[in-house]
Amino acid sequence: MALGSRAASWWARLLSPGPGVAPRGPPAWLAVGLAACRRPYSSGGKEKIDMSTYPVESIRNFSIIAHVDHGKSTLADRLLEITGTIAKTDRNKQVLDKLQVERERGITVKAQSASLFYNHKGGHVDFNYEVSRSLSACQGVILVVDANEGIQAQTVANFYLAFEAQLAIIPVINKIDLKNADPERVEKQIEKLFDIPVNECIRISAKQGTNIEKVLEKVIEKIPPPSFNTTDPLKALVFDSTFDHYRGVIANIALFGGEIEKGHKIVSAHTKKRYEVNEVGILTPNEQPTDKLYAGQVGYLISGMKEVTEAQIGDTLFMHKQPVEPLPGFKSAKPMVFAGMYPVDQTEYNNLKSALERLTLNDSSVTVHRDSSLALGAGWRLGFLGLLHMEVFNQRLEQEYNMSVILTAPTVPYKAILSSAKLIKEYGKAEITIINPAQFPDKLSVSEYLEPTVLGTIVTPQEYIGKIIVLCQDRRAVQKDMLYIDEHRVMLKYLFPLNEIVVDFYDALKSLSSGYASFDYEDAGYQAADLIKMDILLNGNPVEELATIIHRDKAYATGKFLCERLKDAIPRQLFEIAIQAAIGKKIIARETLKAYRKNVVAKCYGGDITRRMKLLKRQAEGKKLMRKIGNVEVPRDAFIRVLKRQPDK
Repeated sequence: MALGSRAASWWARLLSPGPGVAPRGPPAWLAVGLAACRRPYSSGGKEKIDMSTYPVESIRNFSIIAHVDHGKSTLADRLLEITGTIAKTDRNKQVLDKLQVERERGITVKAQSASLFYNHKGGHVDFNYEVSRSLSACQGVILVVDANEGIQAQTVANFYLAFEAQLAIIPVINKIDLKNADPERVEKQIEKLFDIPVNECIRISAKQGTNIEKVLEKVIEKIPPPSFNTTDPLKALVFDSTFDHYRGVIANIALFGGEIEKGHKIVSAHTKKRYEVNEVGILTPNEQPTDKLYAGQVGYLISGMKEVTEAQIGDTLFMHKQPVEPLPGFKSAKPMVFAGMYPVDQTEYNNLKSALERLTLNDSSVTVHRDSSLALGAGWRLGFLGLLHMEVFNQRLEQEYNMSVILTAPTVPYKAILSSAKLIKEYGKAEITIINPAQFPDKLSVSEYLEPTVLGTIVTPQEYIGKIIVLCQDRRAVQKDMLYIDEHRVMLKYLFPLNEIVVDFYDALKSLSSGYASFDYEDAGYQAADLIKMDILLNGNPVEELATIIHRDKAYATGKFLCERLKDAIPRQLFEIAIQAAIGKKIIARETLKAYRKNVVAKCYGGDITRRMKLLKRQAEGKKLMRKIGNVEVPRDAFIRVLKRQPDK
């Protein structure tokens, strides 16, 4: 860059004409060279927008929320096109779904923002599009429902999220162009479940662009402008962030007061560190620099943050020497599912550590704790919001950072209320959380064990109700509610123990309902449970890595399953191996791995039977001695096969 600028100034001096002569520019080949020198990520060549021309009363911030595959990304594409934010082409498909995993799975994983400019009765409106997470930066939501599938479990969960946040809700029925679309039925469902009048629903086809203008008009009419003031001290909420190798951390911010521009000295309420603002701008959806950002507007900020940990999501930024009360930020995410993550090769440990830091920067809901295992080496125990979250995180690690990892079977956090004064003094509290089975306290020192529960919502066609009720009962669920949405669909509410649904419940539900049922769940606290620790023994010696915490009713089936998998995974030895599942001293399941043995009676071709018996007895004694002194070395790949989630689960 320095070389390019020096060359330009040199050419300017060299070609400077005399007085009265029209100035000549550098030759064409140099102009091309200078353009090539400009970095692709640089925002220097972009024309800056004056954001002061958009007062707070002309701003509407909203999110688009919907069940999986109901068309929120397609609607976003049409909104971007109709407001002239992006050019209208056939290639505009899921413009805001930038991750490979989002396009492959058809789900929106990463929240994205974009500012849209729309002329309405002589004014300008700055729209903020933020998918499925950043409701704190919005004053309203567009709730999209598929005209073919109707209300699903996630639609219900999304509605209540927006309702609790007291946001204006605009119901939109999408995909009315489909052959089997039944918008009248969906309107009745919305009225019955959400108490929203039928005449407030807007029927659209995001794919064909039908009635998109009506959505924009409704947004302006129904969603209030932000109630913030530019004369207040600066108060900005960091609601997302990304990492750029050249510019460091790029923070997405929503201004709740004041204004911000290049050169301002700002302070982070979380880290107390001071920064100088290098660049501010809006996302359209690419970065568009502006001179300033004002209260009520949403944009991005670059301030020289070098470490990924500095841009804490939910943090408040304020002006140096003008401290403000920090914003409440986001409700800290509570991990529901835990899994061990280890590098396939221990030499990749540092690379995996760096990749985890980068990925958790813009996915702050993942908790990371260092862990180590005798079998798998050094690694981490990660906490996720759910199973899909875990799978997507693993897929992003592979696709974005080329990291191959071992992910152990998911577990859930249990609690124990201690009765032993010695243990209470040791832990400093009476109630402890158990993430690792190795920390499971003995029954004698505990008054009761607690397991996490979730309130599950299942929306299904009525012909599958019987099978689904049996499935829920098998998983120790308690029915809380049952409501007919219309004559064909039923909504069931069950209280589930979380450990009963973390592995394969969703797959079993989809299988039973031919793919028509949908499922969503929310945290419902803890309840008392009869929990036990189950050990796996090899020739009487416990294997720490395979210990599990389980409900007493499920112990036998799980113990038998683990023993059978171990029998297939451990290579045969010269002596017999007893693989046992035990609760305390009681053996509840056993598999025997037979020894390799030589045919010692091959040379006996007749004669007395006692000769044969003598040879077999001597061999049995030898095997018995070998078993006493022999050590069962479980190979690493056997642990991986037993601990790793089965691909078919």
